[in-house]
Amino acid sequence: METCVAAHRDCLHNPSLSGMLPEATLGSGRPQDDSAPVGRRAERKKAAHALVHELLAQGHSRRSIARHLGWGLNTVLRYANAARWQDTFRENRPRPSRLDPYKPYLERRFAEGCTSVTRLHRELVADNAPVTYQMVRSHIADLRGTPAGAPPRPPTVRQVTGWLTRHPTTLNEEDRAGLKEVLARCPELDKAAGHVRDFGEILTDRLGSTLPTWIDAVDASRLPGLTGFAGLTLNWSSGSIEGAVNRIKKIKRQLYGRAGFELLRKMILLQ
Repeated sequence: METCVAAHRDCLHNPSLSGMLPEATLGSGRPQDDSAPVGRRAERKKAAHALVHELLAQGHSRRSIARHLGWGLNTVLRYANAARWQDTFRENRPRPSRLDPYKPYLERRFAEGCTSVTRLHRELVADNAPVTYQMVRSHIADLRGTPAGAPPRPPTVRQVTGWLTRHPTTLNEEDRAGLKEVLARCPELDKAAGHVRDFGEILTDRLGSTLPTWIDAVDASRLPGLTGFAGLTLNWSSGSIEGAVNRIKKIKRQLYGRAGFELLRKMILLQ
């Protein structure tokens, strides 16, 4: 096993040596398709995949392979479970950006003919948007490459949830227009939005006496997710208990999780 590992390690550190490995070691004798990844990274993955599968064919376990190669077990499992070395490439998914909530606004303004990155960035900054000039410029560049007449991007679940749960006075014109369009397309969501607004008024104005009527209306609508309510006008409060619990957690974090029950008890009593 050591000889096989040493030979493959040389190949992993020097991709140009991969052609010196036997064809059976590098994988099946089928020719590669034109869409196969190329480059040094591809050669390293190809050699690593061949190494893991060769050691598996010799009867070694995945844990022993990881131990001898000095790799993580998850890395060995990824190569072992891949039928082809091309399958070890992970799909690159776009990361969320702070610009995502404002992309519909930029797309609408772009469709109206405003293509100035400086002006669009200034408009977002005036609305206290936490975006940079580079973010706006990159998205506008993508819009310039989008075919004319392409349908606008639908709002995300997070955007719609924010529109529904935020106070109506905090929504700007763009948010109100987007919410109105979404509610017009879904009667069930429109009904749920009404219940959410009513519940917000109960919370804001402390109208606990109207809570049973609101619960009956929600039950009659048969909308899932609007269950589990608590009284709002009772004199009892769990604030002191929550404060004590948070204080204990703070003490435990200050001791970096090494506080046993006895030490934690003494720290609480001393304070």
